[in-house]
Amino acid sequence: MYNSISAFIDEWNQEAASTQKILDALTDESLQQKVSADDRTLGAIAWHIVSSTPGMLIEFGITVEAVKVENTIPSSAREIAETFRNVSANTSQAVGQQWTDQTLSEMKNVFGMEMPRAVMLNMLIKHIVHHRGQMTVLMRQAGLQVPGIYGPSREEWSQMGMEAPSI
Repeated sequence: MYNSISAFIDEWNQEAASTQKILDALTDESLQQKVSADDRTLGAIAWHIVSSTPGMLIEFGITVEAVKVENTIPSSAREIAETFRNVSANTSQAVGQQWTDQTLSEMKNVFGMEMPRAVMLNMLIKHIVHHRGQMTVLMRQAGLQVPGIYGPSREEWSQMGMEAPSI
């Protein structure tokens, strides 16, 4: 849980940058990749991250601009990535301007649960991390190189002149 707005913004910026790396690695063709006929496509998960972030902030009581045409998944990977770039910057700015360190302990009912604002911000970050993990699996299935997030990906070991660890 966060004790300061700056701690949230620092972590948000780091996690959003990692998510941006994943989104920037997508191709238009890869957006149709899915695990099964009953599951979301890679593009649908990516767009969910992008469009739900402002929606969650609005639910939290933060004024931000919602994503236009939220229910229509773009066919352009670049459009998804660029929209997230804007959403990410807007998130940092809005939280920094509208909440203070003192308001982080204030309680609010969100999604039917009573919680402190600091927990809401943690939920926002966990949300993008969760879906980013789903995306990396689909990216592998689509034949894309997955960027390293908390360490090098399989392909990045060789770029560092090292052998990837074996399982």
